[in-house]
Amino acid sequence: MVSFPDTLSDRVAELAGPPEQIVMGLERMLAALAALKIPARLPMPVILVGGTNGKGSTVAYLEAFYRQAGYRVGAYTSPHLWQFTERLRLDGRPASESLWRRQLTEIADTARQIPLTYFEIATLAAVRMMLATGVDVAILEVGLGGRLDAVNAFTPDCSIVTTVDLDHQDWLGSDRASIGREKAGIFRRKVPALYGDAEDPCASVLAAAVRADVPLRQLGRDFHIDPLRGKWSGFGQEKQVPAPLWAAPSQWANLALAVAALSLLEAKLPVPDSAISAWTRAPELPGRCQWRQPWGKDGPDLLVDVAHNPQAARQLAALLAARKGAARCHAIVGMLADKDMAGTLAPLLHWVDAWQVLEITGTPRAAATTQLGAVLEGMNATTVSAGVGMEQALAAARTTLAGGDILLCFGSFHLVKQLPMAWLQSDPA
Repeated sequence: MVSFPDTLSDRVAELAGPPEQIVMGLERMLAALAALKIPARLPMPVILVGGTNGKGSTVAYLEAFYRQAGYRVGAYTSPHLWQFTERLRLDGRPASESLWRRQLTEIADTARQIPLTYFEIATLAAVRMMLATGVDVAILEVGLGGRLDAVNAFTPDCSIVTTVDLDHQDWLGSDRASIGREKAGIFRRKVPALYGDAEDPCASVLAAAVRADVPLRQLGRDFHIDPLRGKWSGFGQEKQVPAPLWAAPSQWANLALAVAALSLLEAKLPVPDSAISAWTRAPELPGRCQWRQPWGKDGPDLLVDVAHNPQAARQLAALLAARKGAARCHAIVGMLADKDMAGTLAPLLHWVDAWQVLEITGTPRAAATTQLGAVLEGMNATTVSAGVGMEQALAAARTTLAGGDILLCFGSFHLVKQLPMAWLQSDPA
């Protein structure tokens, strides 16, 4: 009888080491696939979704549309917020703990022989569950980079790079061109691919597609989205689309990528226009541009986002600009020390009236409150204070903000997961 620790995450860490441990390369993954007799070419169509920002929502749009068309869908994402089971959705619901435990038991011997990482074990278990449950389409989100990420061990039927910007420079390179080359590593010769940077495409992504003989379609060049008319057009087609599920300008681009992928895979997975024109099975995606009213109409609105790099912060600033008006905005922020703190905080300086910095828990990579506070003070941010914990930070904000004001909580998945789960699963503000 196998004995499990209290959480699935603990069990994976027991087999592989902590989640923060990053070891790039596909050698271990390929060896594990052979040992476990998992084919790199899965029996169902596979969509790989990579990029700096927008991966999670692009996966969610694909998942929703395919489910609305009647397909059984497996959607693998990372990281999780509260529960490890969030990493795999089967037909829109998190895979059960019993399914995860069964797969981890069967993978354990292989993990003892091959030094697999936390993410590699999670990926193997998730794919085995998709095979066991017979999903019609597997949507796999890249964890880090692309070329050397564990999900890139699987052969895609379509690859998506959402955006390319600065993040994870220690692993992917110090400039956008280097990062773009890593992201484009999920491309395959003759396999259709999509790219979502319409205004400032990364030259290295375009060059990688040409070099590898990849039929790359780019947003703004080969297909388009019209938010005013709710229309997607491309590849000789035009489709009516619903408004994005999350309120940020960039979400239209993510929606456009998802619809483009449906069109490219039409021969393998036909989707009627009626399954695209409205939301009937919309997924939840906690922590992405979420407006909530945890204190009711007389209290401030809560805006939660896991933005943790400059590009995501610029998108978050655009969201605030569209809604703030004369309201006051206070921010609770916590970040990892290896992130571009100044570059992430700068786009929000104009919109935030007071800052409360927290030291996030659960990871040795957390930036200290003194470090984060010093960055803000160095940029002349107004009213910077350090909090001792999320509960106290929320209470302090509640006493200083009134109805119509905004409390912004952002900076890291580790920070957002400290909010009450019920708040982010409640109705939007």
